[in-house]
Amino acid sequence: MAKKPVSPTMAPPSPRTAGQDTPLDNVDAGRQETAKTSSIQPDTMPPGSVLTTNQGVAVSDDQNSLKAGVRGPTLLEDILMREKITHFDHERIPERVVHARGAAAHGVFQVYEDLSEITCAQLLRDPKVQTPVFVRFSTVAGSRGSADTPRDVRGFAVKFYTQEGVWDLVGNNMPVFFIQDANKFPDLIHAVKPEPNNEIPQAQSAHDTFWDFVSLTPESAHMLMWVMSDRALPRSYATMEGFGVHTFRLVDAAGGWRFVKFHWKPLKGVCSLVWDEANLLGGRDPDFNRRDLWEAIERGDFPEWELGLQIVEPADEHKFDFDLLDATKIIPEELVPIRKVGKMTLNRNPDNFFAETEQVAFHTGHVVPGVDFTNDPLLQGRLFSYIDTQLRRVGPNFHELPINRSLRPVDNNQRDGFGRMTINPGKVAYFPNSLGGGCPMHSPTAAAAFHSVTVQEAGAKLRQRSESFSDHFSQATLFWNSMSDWEKDHIAAAFSFELNMVVDQGVRNRVMNELLCNIAPQLADMVSGATGIEVAPAGTPDAPTPSAPTPSGPLNPKAAELHSPALSMDKAPPMVRGRKIAILVGDGVDSALIKTMVAELTKAGQVPELIGPTAGAVIDSTAKPLPVNRAAPNAPSVIYDAVLIPPGVAEGLMAMPMAQRFIDEAFRHGKPIAAAEDVRALFKVIGIPETDGVVIGGTKLSTSLLDNLAQHRFPRRVSNLAPN
Repeated sequence: MAKKPVSPTMAPPSPRTAGQDTPLDNVDAGRQETAKTSSIQPDTMPPGSVLTTNQGVAVSDDQNSLKAGVRGPTLLEDILMREKITHFDHERIPERVVHARGAAAHGVFQVYEDLSEITCAQLLRDPKVQTPVFVRFSTVAGSRGSADTPRDVRGFAVKFYTQEGVWDLVGNNMPVFFIQDANKFPDLIHAVKPEPNNEIPQAQSAHDTFWDFVSLTPESAHMLMWVMSDRALPRSYATMEGFGVHTFRLVDAAGGWRFVKFHWKPLKGVCSLVWDEANLLGGRDPDFNRRDLWEAIERGDFPEWELGLQIVEPADEHKFDFDLLDATKIIPEELVPIRKVGKMTLNRNPDNFFAETEQVAFHTGHVVPGVDFTNDPLLQGRLFSYIDTQLRRVGPNFHELPINRSLRPVDNNQRDGFGRMTINPGKVAYFPNSLGGGCPMHSPTAAAAFHSVTVQEAGAKLRQRSESFSDHFSQATLFWNSMSDWEKDHIAAAFSFELNMVVDQGVRNRVMNELLCNIAPQLADMVSGATGIEVAPAGTPDAPTPSAPTPSGPLNPKAAELHSPALSMDKAPPMVRGRKIAILVGDGVDSALIKTMVAELTKAGQVPELIGPTAGAVIDSTAKPLPVNRAAPNAPSVIYDAVLIPPGVAEGLMAMPMAQRFIDEAFRHGKPIAAAEDVRALFKVIGIPETDGVVIGGTKLSTSLLDNLAQHRFPRRVSNLAPN
């Protein structure tokens, strides 16, 4: 299939306010072109009409191997079979050690205004330029075959194909990390991965080795709060934040620089699943997040994020009570507001998962002029690790693969190696040279060349952590203090579930008394009550160590007063679009009313689906068939965001235990429910009251549902939503 030409340059975007939707009409859903997707067009080969070998030789029989007689042995000279089987044997590259399970999409980034005063990076200076991007989302701990929805960190990696080369902003959906120094990263991953003696459990941190490691690594305290919160259960990739995690530098044309932290703010707001729902999704639809991303792009509901910057002047580096180079710390938005400078839109799905999503290779060291590194010891280790990983996984020429290839021509003297795609003529492959006219040559005066920031570095060679990295609990306490009541309930329940899966009592005691007691006494008490792990009295062997803060005497006496409202998810999303609405129908339903409801929900940007007792259709009140989208056995409640029950179906639902379970699950997961008056008796049987997010009766059920859907969920509605 021929592809469309590159779209003309679009008008520069403008900053948007909450609730401003992009019109979805007249879009070529899923096929939006950029300079990058056009550049890989020559490498995209739709199926031809004649089957050939890899050398282009036509094949007459691809069904039978070459044998000595119809029942004889297969011959070694069957070059067709050997080529086919050999290629099959090598169709998989080594999966990523971490971030193995992922999904990705193409898109564009466009800056709102010229940011030349803080950076010379071209993509941040020209509002008329659309920079192509490829974004990969992932879980961290699980293998490629695991599910999308476990409690885990999510990778958020963006590859910018800029006019100055490739920039990879390789981050997560959480702004901090477990460790401060990259030297501990192998230990962290060995601890969280399946235990080596039995390869159990998959994609889970709820086991002894992980909690053993973190109980002995107090710097992990802040990250544990994020991972035990609902941030680790994103409802979709389009409703999760992204962070560069580290402090980087932005460099201007004169060589001046500033510290910067990168943020991706989803225009749909930050929304999550609840634990029980996520667990059920792992079995019902393990591809839930990647399916949501794919389907949204295909229907033209393009995910969008704004790029935000937190800028700190060099003179202000030491004005905080934490170290900017410490990757276990955030800069609270209340201290340094986030400046939103551009928008990223994902508007096209990949053509081939392996060639694009699996072969894409990110590296924190891929930067462009105007972006530079700091001495963050975790970042410094990643600068080594990522290139080493890609060389092992994809090969020394990974940069030549179409998905990784720079839009700017690459010209250097690097040659050969596994999977070389470039043919370099001539005899010269070195510099300096005269036989090749001195080319390619460098230009020390080139304004567009990459220059490292000139900073004075001095000090003794040593293996030591800065004292400014020593406060491991204040920001963990800050996170706890900033949560709403239901968020605290979920965090405590998550810790309880994880620790109830830990067998070793010593590990359990250390987590309680070395970590939780030092974060917040309230948290420790809540977890203690759910796990039976006792909080050790002061002065006992299991009490917090003298070097760590205690509930009565933290290292930072102000920690108990710290708050950052920006950390809480207890706020309505600014834009609710693309949510799946289950409309339960049965024989005798008013099809005209159903069509009106579907039209109203669709106009509001939602995705309604009719669910009937069986596949095919139900018979409406006029004895005509009304097609349904799914049969009830294939439509679990967890794949929907809300439930609408029209008049005339209550009697049928009363006779369907499966339907009653569907409604009960939706209620327990805090989802909006709107039902006709005749459903009231059914709700009484199930035990569903008319409470927050539940509307019974009225003439405008779809409107009531949309009003409640604007809240995303009603987590206070049921107290036992979290693990038990």
